[in-house]
Amino acid sequence: MTDFKYLIDVDELRLKLAQPAWRVVDCRFDLMRPAKGYEDYGRGHIPGACYANLDNDLAGPVSDSTGRHPLPPVTIFADTLGAWGIDNSSQVVVYDAGSGAIAARLWWMLKWVGHEQVAVLNGGFAAWQDAGFDVSDNVESVAASSFRTEANPNLIISTAELDDAMLAGNAPPVVDARDGARFAGKIEPIDSVAGHVPGALNHPFSESINAKGIWKNPQELRNGWSGVLGADTDLSWICMCGSGVTACHLALSAGLAGYRPPRLYVGSWSEWILDPGRPVATDAE
Repeated sequence: MTDFKYLIDVDELRLKLAQPAWRVVDCRFDLMRPAKGYEDYGRGHIPGACYANLDNDLAGPVSDSTGRHPLPPVTIFADTLGAWGIDNSSQVVVYDAGSGAIAARLWWMLKWVGHEQVAVLNGGFAAWQDAGFDVSDNVESVAASSFRTEANPNLIISTAELDDAMLAGNAPPVVDARDGARFAGKIEPIDSVAGHVPGALNHPFSESINAKGIWKNPQELRNGWSGVLGADTDLSWICMCGSGVTACHLALSAGLAGYRPPRLYVGSWSEWILDPGRPVATDAE
């Protein structure tokens, strides 16, 4: 069996959809309207897909010391995967409305717990609909499974670790996935402080896809990443965003371009700014 580890096209998924080892997860979510994703799922989804809620399934409880989307405890995440019928032999396909912004979070989380056979649907649900493929409005029921997991601590970095590395002057490059205006501090629609971590680089996740949410080819992605990280594809680096979600899109994009996996700053900007003593940079005019 061919393992899909980064992307899968809708034509490929349609041919594989009925295979028993395949599991599909719908990750559609709207940060401003948290109930909308499940409502959209109820109106129509890829047949057999279960639903993942970003706040409830792909994040743990928020506290006064975390960003907006901390990782859930590993054991809880393993139970969630099992409830979706995912085991260690499953080929998983994840999708959202189109861009991969939310689906990439689940893609990264499965990599974090050692599961390589996971791919983001290229173009998401929009591409599936554009192709004219069948949709279902059933609330899917799947047989529960068991997922054995062990998280890889080398794929994450805490605020304290990043803070210490910056103070010591030996932090690897930090790449922020937010759009340019938010990164520059010119606007901030979600968090209480505008700006970015001093010294961070900006590479908006939207630069990896076209206007229809289709991913650029590996060479195009490589060209974009070389302007951010340089030509050394084995360079250690860190990805971040507002809350550790679209940063995962950067991890997928860079992987397609041939770069090594980054460490995810899970807390990201929403956690960095909890301490008013931490420095903030802006490019606002």
